[in-house]
Amino acid sequence: MTTEVRSLREFKMPDVGEGLTEAEILSWYVKPGDTVTDGQVVCEVETAKAAVELPIPFNGVVENLHFPEGATVDVGTVIISVAVAGEAGAAAPAAPAAAPAQVPAPASDAESEPERREVLVGYGPRTGAAQRRARRTTTTKVAAAAPAPAAAPAPAAPAPVAEAPGGERPLAKPPVRKLAKDLGVDLRAVTPTGRDGVVTREDVHAHAAAQAAPAAAPAVAVAEAAVAEPAAPQAPVPTTGDVRVPIKGVRKATAQAMVASAFTAPHVTEFVQVDVTRTMKFVRRLKESGELGRDVRVSPLLIVAKALLTAIKRHPGINAQWDEAAQEIVLKGQVNLGIAAATPRGLIVPNIKDAGSKTLAGLATSLGELVETARQGKTSPADMQGGTVTITNVGVFGVDTGTPILNPGEAAILAFGAVRELPWVHKGKVVPRQVTTLALSFDHRLVDGELGSRVLADVAALLERPKRLITWG
Repeated sequence: MTTEVRSLREFKMPDVGEGLTEAEILSWYVKPGDTVTDGQVVCEVETAKAAVELPIPFNGVVENLHFPEGATVDVGTVIISVAVAGEAGAAAPAAPAAAPAQVPAPASDAESEPERREVLVGYGPRTGAAQRRARRTTTTKVAAAAPAPAAAPAPAAPAPVAEAPGGERPLAKPPVRKLAKDLGVDLRAVTPTGRDGVVTREDVHAHAAAQAAPAAAPAVAVAEAAVAEPAAPQAPVPTTGDVRVPIKGVRKATAQAMVASAFTAPHVTEFVQVDVTRTMKFVRRLKESGELGRDVRVSPLLIVAKALLTAIKRHPGINAQWDEAAQEIVLKGQVNLGIAAATPRGLIVPNIKDAGSKTLAGLATSLGELVETARQGKTSPADMQGGTVTITNVGVFGVDTGTPILNPGEAAILAFGAVRELPWVHKGKVVPRQVTTLALSFDHRLVDGELGSRVLADVAALLERPKRLITWG
């Protein structure tokens, strides 16, 4: 029997290549003494853009976790050290002397692995990605375990990152893990219904409802096609003193961007009330006919988006950016339409590239894909860059209107308010009609009052009579 030579390898916080310089460690999925394999997810981190899982690119035994959960770590900083085997000279390598008792040594690999670039899941290349583990046919329900000694009794608050017996960890996407953490649900106790044994959002909600009936699952604010996550738990309400909540990740990036926008671009906001009764009927007809596609989601937001794009086509001067260095106005060649989405981690604004060239069916498909990507927590930094105008759907929260702040670098943002049945003068009579309020904020360096008013008036006219989308488009 030959003693296996081991060396210590350090795994650093990866550089995602999108200008992000730090990430917060949300959850550790391993602890010192655990055996890890190439491609195994060891932690979940949150950047200023999204939450992603981080796989380790080599085999070994965890020696040290350099940062606790909740720590913000600079890119390039070592976060975990792993003892790895040298040349495999024996069929059954011995466990390292420093490792805790009963911790098995990693299996030796006969074939050499290709060099791999360490990247966050969902970003960059994926060479040599590990295959998903096969799930056992039976589901073993176990009590939640703290990331402390395995023999300790389970605390009341579950930690879904702990390993289940047999070395398995429940299969679930990052947003589902975050949802389970927010609801206090142990993923190991949830019966998966997804493909290949993946725990879905519905599984988590169903388990939470069964645990806490008659308490209902948290309200989901779905922005007709933008907000796709359950509301995040709010900071604890202080009863005897102040509570400080750290500003990190998406919330921190959003705060910095909004301050920069508010104090750089001179904002002007204009409002108009619109009778959208015909638009709502148009939406119902499209849904019932299925003419845009069987699996395509049709919503009032889709028609608002098409109306704004049509108005921009008629008044392209609003699709512009301010170049401070050159002291020039840059008229953009295509419209990248942003859809503001409120998520548990903060506001994100992914955009549909070259939305102005899309048909109504194409726009509906792109909008649906944008929502599904946000639901899965896979919105990439590239999806949130290069926007030229934005729509924020505040109506889904029961809000009539607002004065939205421009997304940095953009010339305009349209707020779409709640659609309400109100008394309205129609054909000389006061009758109930479906009415909404639109608010358009724009950068007054780029857009003067006349241009902003014409764009807003066109959007209103198109929503009053959606048939104009054909003649004006």
